Amino acid sequence: MVNLRSTPLGSVAVTLVSLTLAAYFCFSAIQGDYGILRRAEYLAETAILQQNFEQIKKSILLLENKTLRLSDSYLDLDLLDEQARNILGFIRPDEIVIHQK
Repeated sequence: MVNLRSTPLGSVAVTLVSLTLAAYFCFSAIQGDYGILRRAEYLAETAILQQNFEQIKKSILLLENKTLRLSDSYLDLDLLDEQARNILGFIRPDEIVIHQK
């Protein structure tokens, strides 16, 4: 059996294969699915999603507050009047409405 490292062509082949593998692993470490650049993208996306989550939590808290204030156990007449005006378009006969576009 012939030892590949003992021949000049074998040494070149082993070196080329080693360099190719090293280049592939370096490329994967930087731009692969689990690489450095992908991690930066994930961190940026995480920050954006965290901001969206905080905004949604605030919206939910506001809706829960309005729901409580319009419930049978606690009725806020001012909020009921405001909602009737905004949603249903109710106005009193003695009011003047200025419509803005």
